Amino acid sequence: MTTNDFVYTSYIKTTPEKVWQAITNPEFTRQYWGGENKSDWKKGSQWHHTSIDEARNFKIAGDVLESTPPKRLVLTWPEHAEEKDKAKHSHVTFEIDAIEDLVCLKVIHSNLPSADFANRISGGWPRVLSSMKSLLETGKALNTFAGHASCANPAHKEAAA
Repeated sequence: MTTNDFVYTSYIKTTPEKVWQAITNPEFTRQYWGGENKSDWKKGSQWHHTSIDEARNFKIAGDVLESTPPKRLVLTWPEHAEEKDKAKHSHVTFEIDAIEDLVCLKVIHSNLPSADFANRISGGWPRVLSSMKSLLETGKALNTFAGHASCANPAHKEAAA
């Protein structure tokens, strides 16, 4: 981990298996992320995240670098959907640890290609992961993309003002 990594840690009242499903099962991701994560989740396989909202038209694809259910998942993540040079892809690591009746979920987004990309993910990951936590604990996801302002990202507040 470097100082340029984005790290988000969340404590969720659930099991590691349910967090793994929430990350890897399209029916789960559709509920809290507005898109579907699809793969066989084996090392070396491709994975895809495609939005279900045509207005957002979001699609990202990368590779599964490591997969140890339900403890650890490492993916590549391009800055732009059309980026084909895998050397320029960032990495997302999901670390899932049971702590008594809680799960500590740490998401580490590393190898960030630009300041603009770091700015975008610093607003995106907290929204997505907060919605996932809410879904797992209450059965109801948050409206993840409500409004354009982000309390985690002052630049978004200024742009929305």
